[in-house]
Amino acid sequence: MPHFTIEYSANLDTHVDIAKVVEIIRQAAVETGIFPLGGIRVRAIRCDHYAIADGNPGFGFLDLVLRLGEGRDLSTRKKAGEHIFRALSAYLDPVFAGRKFALSFDMQINDGETSWKRNNIHEALKAEIAHG
Repeated sequence: MPHFTIEYSANLDTHVDIAKVVEIIRQAAVETGIFPLGGIRVRAIRCDHYAIADGNPGFGFLDLVLRLGEGRDLSTRKKAGEHIFRALSAYLDPVFAGRKFALSFDMQINDGETSWKRNNIHEALKAEIAHG
């Protein structure tokens, strides 16, 4: 953990480099300093079927959800969330300037009692650092 999931309207494909969005979110998550590097996941899901507001096909959306494990206080989570949202929002400023667009970001805390994980990426990153 953390796992970021982006859902976005298909009509953004010609206006937004989604691979760049994924990288901006990953980099911003790293910059917060509160997430283990080996746990960061960012994925994007294109929504081909969607309806927004009054049904205007020109309207677009990008919804970001972060699922993370327990253990970080509210102040830490808010500071990290604001940093990530600012980075994403700044990249998407041209979209807001050129079209009707909705951006949202929600953070969800997983219950540690009902969340199972297996990950050997942490050890691989430590080995890379140790061996250059």
